[in-house]
Amino acid sequence: MTTPWITRRDAIAGMTTAGLLAAAEGAPVMAHVWARAPNQHESEAPMRVTCFIRYQIDPFQKEAFRKYAENWGRIIPRCGGHLVGYFLPHEGTNDVAWGLIAFESLAAYEAYRTRLHTDPEASANFAMAEKLRLILREERTFLETVEETFCIPPASGKGSQQP
Repeated sequence: MTTPWITRRDAIAGMTTAGLLAAAEGAPVMAHVWARAPNQHESEAPMRVTCFIRYQIDPFQKEAFRKYAENWGRIIPRCGGHLVGYFLPHEGTNDVAWGLIAFESLAAYEAYRTRLHTDPEASANFAMAEKLRLILREERTFLETVEETFCIPPASGKGSQQP
């Protein structure tokens, strides 16, 4: 099986915790997000950035935050963002959740934000989160991948326990 050629900027759209775990197991990871079209040259590849949103949430309202995240699953694509996913705390820190949204560029992100502020369902979702006080703090960071370090699987025989 061959791995699709990806640029550092294309790869960021596929960088998620789940994707990295799947890559470590050798599974094809989100190739539809960061694979270049067969006739597309590296110089033609669109710039990609991923907005990593770190939420500090009320750990006693994890299920309400899940509903908030699920709502974005309909809203974000409609407004022009490529939703990579939302991630809830599972083990360890119980009050940190993540949302990852990819864009062609920072300009595309700004256009998305404009559409988001005029979307009635987005406004209702923001209002619900505020009313329930689900989110205690929110941070946004825009990242790109260091291509030479992305999706490197474990050395042969080192990544999983054999029965």
